[in-house]
Amino acid sequence: MAYSNTGLRCLIPGVGGGPAVWYYASADAHTAVDAAGYFADGATFGLKANDVMIVVDTATPTCTVHNVASATGISAATLA
Repeated sequence: MAYSNTGLRCLIPGVGGGPAVWYYASADAHTAVDAAGYFADGATFGLKANDVMIVVDTATPTCTVHNVASATGISAATLA
């Protein structure tokens, strides 16, 4: 499966320049989500470096917490 922005939601917006908390649900494994550029339009939705992301793998099911390593242009990368 591939990234779908319908599974991406901002749970808690960043306040005062602090990180936001995001939720992403997909059948993709968390290792796939870690790939650079996985969130092809993440920056468009507001993902920023240092944001926190809760990733739910709906196929397994598992839940992991990631931080957004970078968000430039129209892509974002996460690291576990």
